[in-house]
Amino acid sequence: MSVQNITMPQLGESVTEGTIEKWLVKPGDTVKKYDPLAEVVTDKVNAEIPSSFEGVITELLAQEGQTLPVGAVVCSIEIAGEGELPAPPPEKKSTVSTAILNAGVQKKQEAPQQVAAPVSAPKEARTGKVRYSPAVLRLAQEHDIALDLVTGTGEGGRITRKDLLKLIETGNIPTANDVAQAAPTVQTTSAPTAASAPQQQVEKAAAPVQPIHPGDIEIPVTKIRRAIANNMVKSVHEAPHAWMMMEVDVTDLVTYRDSLKNEFKQKEGFNLTYFAFFVKAVAQALKEFPMLNSMWAEDKIIQKHDINISIAVATDDALFVPVIKHADEKSIKGIAKEINELAIKVRTGKLAMDDITGGTFTVNNTGAFGSVQSMGIINYPQAAILQVESIVKKPVVLPGGMFAARDIVNLCLSLDHRVLDGLVCGKFLNRVKEILENTNKSSTSVY
Repeated sequence: MSVQNITMPQLGESVTEGTIEKWLVKPGDTVKKYDPLAEVVTDKVNAEIPSSFEGVITELLAQEGQTLPVGAVVCSIEIAGEGELPAPPPEKKSTVSTAILNAGVQKKQEAPQQVAAPVSAPKEARTGKVRYSPAVLRLAQEHDIALDLVTGTGEGGRITRKDLLKLIETGNIPTANDVAQAAPTVQTTSAPTAASAPQQQVEKAAAPVQPIHPGDIEIPVTKIRRAIANNMVKSVHEAPHAWMMMEVDVTDLVTYRDSLKNEFKQKEGFNLTYFAFFVKAVAQALKEFPMLNSMWAEDKIIQKHDINISIAVATDDALFVPVIKHADEKSIKGIAKEINELAIKVRTGKLAMDDITGGTFTVNNTGAFGSVQSMGIINYPQAAILQVESIVKKPVVLPGGMFAARDIVNLCLSLDHRVLDGLVCGKFLNRVKEILENTNKSSTSVY
């Protein structure tokens, strides 16, 4: 026999550490190769650490909630010699690609276990707080499923997305009314018993610092939200942010896009958005001012060759930043198509590792919800983020002293002052402004 170590995998191009969210095994457990060992969260993705060996878990070397650098040992496995472990039963061919397995299994392989079914009464009280994945919570909210009445078939009885899909397919969905009907009668006493007193003391000691008042709602922090929070804190603490804004007259761009949008949608099957024009202009300007396409790397600055534009796509409970690769080589139509495809992937939970890695500069469409001025937090370790605000009508003084209503947009740039200064950023923004103000029917093709 020999003992082998499992280390924190590299779960993305710029990922340097990961947090053990939850162990899925314990010492003494027998695991097969590629079995998930732990859930891990990084600032890029939620994933699982797979076993590289078949054997018995001997020691867990990291605690839940602990953040470890890539390559750090997280647990050890005793590898059995030939004949020392019973032969595993024949398995169905895996549908998970080798690339995903080697990357740490981005999505958990859900086992073909028994069909989940609602029970006739609520489960017995669980110890600790029950946590559900964002996919499970989203399905439960969409279909009004009472999760307390669902029997999970995942590891340790966890409810999986497949459990809920099976219930939705059969139509046998437990609701909040079922919870009320199945709730047992609770008898109250005028005073606590001696046996209950220690428990009350424990609960009192564990009470939150902020009291919960009637009407207050506790919202559990999801793994995705925690990862976003950690990356934002890191960005603000490590990168000295500076900010500048420029006003751009996009009247001709608006007229041109509005003249095309209906025919374009009918022909291509997706929308030609204003945002696609902005992303294209930024990509073009980044070729001319490559310092904006850089990253801070402690003892050096890395100027990236590829221009990969990260775009922010929000869901109800999380913010994802998928990437348009080689944006400078794509037409406005190509960028519009990719924006549409990435947004669909985000909202259907189908983003792959490749979709969220490699970004070199971020463009955020804050104007989509009516913002006219904002200061973005840099998508660390990138050097800058551009907020494209809402296009609004404003009175503008034209040459000759005449007033006219024009379509105006604010471009707000946050920059890492370790990498960039006002001079180069001002030139970059002026170039983006020039490109956008000269976008019109006679000078610009969307194809």
